[in-house]
Amino acid sequence: MSPKAFLNRAFYINQRINSKVEQIASLNALANKVTTTYSQAPASGSHNNHKMEDIIIKIVAMEEDINSDIDELLDIKAEIIGAINAVENEEHRTILEKRYLSLESWEDIAADMNYGVRNVFILHGKALKSFVKAMESLQ
Repeated sequence: MSPKAFLNRAFYINQRINSKVEQIASLNALANKVTTTYSQAPASGSHNNHKMEDIIIKIVAMEEDINSDIDELLDIKAEIIGAINAVENEEHRTILEKRYLSLESWEDIAADMNYGVRNVFILHGKALKSFVKAMESLQ
């Protein structure tokens, strides 16, 4: 696995969690949607209850998936933190943490570190090389 692929695992799990949260919001909106049917015949009421029950079951299942993904995210972040902490250069550690753990944009990293974006890219390349060296020394 490449260093970037190793470090980007948290990003992709975070994206998956965000997608599921959006899906739950959509299901909640659907569950809260009230529709009225006008008819001469008395309503049985059971048809809508089953739809609502199905939606609630899907919401609960998706929430369980999110909890599982969050557990996985925490484990992966702990693994990434341990690997980044093996890098000796503090500046390199900082840029790796900001990018791969805090999921900051290049522009935000540059502003926080008082660098231009181009300088951050150069520093990131050096940080990845330091990261590879640190990982090789641990094995």
